[in-house]
Amino acid sequence: MATDHFAQDPRSNLERMEAGDLYIADDPEIARRHQRAVRLAARYQAAYVEDVAAARPILEELLGSLGEEAHLTPPLYVDYGSNITIGPRTFANFNLTALDVAAITIGADCQIGPNVQLLTPTHPLEPQPRRDKLEAARPITIGDNVWLGGGAIVLPGVTIGDNAVIGAGAVVTKDVPANVVAVGNPARPVRNL
Repeated sequence: MATDHFAQDPRSNLERMEAGDLYIADDPEIARRHQRAVRLAARYQAAYVEDVAAARPILEELLGSLGEEAHLTPPLYVDYGSNITIGPRTFANFNLTALDVAAITIGADCQIGPNVQLLTPTHPLEPQPRRDKLEAARPITIGDNVWLGGGAIVLPGVTIGDNAVIGAGAVVTKDVPANVVAVGNPARPVRNL
């Protein structure tokens, strides 16, 4: 018999998700929002192939906010898109994966290498709640003028300070202060800037 994890909680799974609480992704509105994002990301990629300038309005529709002169090279993979804010003049190379169950905020003038992953979702460590498909999310915040090297992975709840550089392939498990170079798995500051 399945456990009713929300017997005392009248909120929908969408409401729990938006609050950052545990939820199960079986809400029809969650599915609708995800399908919208998949459709817009595919339209953006197809339009980009023909005319980069004509593709931008599709990207603006997909994302929560897109700053002036910001540029994302497709393909781009998101859960919802609407929870992503990107500052002006930020550039992201191919294959950005931004799982935006919680907010992803990227500052101005950032450089994001290919195959970077920004992952807000979390899952319980305990086996049964994970088997029951419970999940949650924590926001990611990236400051201004940050460089994320190719293949870097930023985990849930992480904040990266202004001017930081994250080395290629680094796995960022904890906050990174401003004005440092951080490398490795887990990423650790190795140099002040």
